Amino acid sequence: MQNSLDYGPRNLIGYGETTPDPRWPNGAKIALSFVLNYEEGSEVCPENGDAVTEVLATELGPGVQPSVGGARDVNIESLYEYGSRCGVWRVLRLFEEHGMKLTIFAVGQALEKNPQVGKAFVRSGHEVASHGWRWVDRSGWTAAEEKENVKRCIQAIEKTTGRPPRGWYYGMIHSKAAERSRSILAQTFAELGLPLLWYGDAYNDDLPYWLPYPGGPKQNGLLIIPYTMDTNDYKNAGYHAYITGNQFFEYLRDSFDELYREGKHGSPKMLSIGLHARIIGRPGRIAGLRKFLEYISDKQVWVATREEIALHWRKEFPYV
Repeated sequence: MQNSLDYGPRNLIGYGETTPDPRWPNGAKIALSFVLNYEEGSEVCPENGDAVTEVLATELGPGVQPSVGGARDVNIESLYEYGSRCGVWRVLRLFEEHGMKLTIFAVGQALEKNPQVGKAFVRSGHEVASHGWRWVDRSGWTAAEEKENVKRCIQAIEKTTGRPPRGWYYGMIHSKAAERSRSILAQTFAELGLPLLWYGDAYNDDLPYWLPYPGGPKQNGLLIIPYTMDTNDYKNAGYHAYITGNQFFEYLRDSFDELYREGKHGSPKMLSIGLHARIIGRPGRIAGLRKFLEYISDKQVWVATREEIALHWRKEFPYV
């Protein structure tokens, strides 16, 4: 018998040659999900009790070695702080200008350290989903520790925003704990009596899809809304794939155009775009994002939160 914590076998087939028509609202040819990862203050650093300072997803690019021995690297800390002090507000202003909603991948500890941001997310009508208790590799956690940190994150988001998260994305895709995380998360939500409308740690499709709810009754399903690593500003911080804002715009535009073309030929898809406050929030980068928002403004596109996409999919394609 398969253990409830098993990830299950790989599915290399998916929807196959013919994908379902998602019937997006108002005849939209594509659903567009903008995601803002809010992590600043939760990363690895001595202030949080860690022995090193995180170097991932900063302006320093690849090959940078973290400090050791518990010494603070205040320069790298300040690169993260730009996101919470400046970048997040610049992103929120841009989306308010265009009347578009974001899904926030919010780290619980990051919101606790800057509750003003959480309140602003709610005030602007954005979806606040979970990005875990801390933005760290959870490979060293025991299953019990991971479960406790799921609860801590839910409590932190509810305290800051007034509502527990209804969707979850961990990230840290190299984590050795990823195989068990989906089950621990799903079962913890079930034990707390909370709905888990969607789960996002997957990169394998252009449409949502269902899985059996891990450890739950056979009649229940877990909806997967895949995320992305290519239409994502994180690449710029990893190895400087997008040197200018215009390069980021061009890649987003080309991705959008191809999927939009498929939608016009009867096979609509969804496109996720990943953003980070400390990365896209820099003036030279957000200029490219602004161009993209202007570019799509006259297209048949449904800009939706992931919760809205999940509710639509549950209505049109209930779990069987």
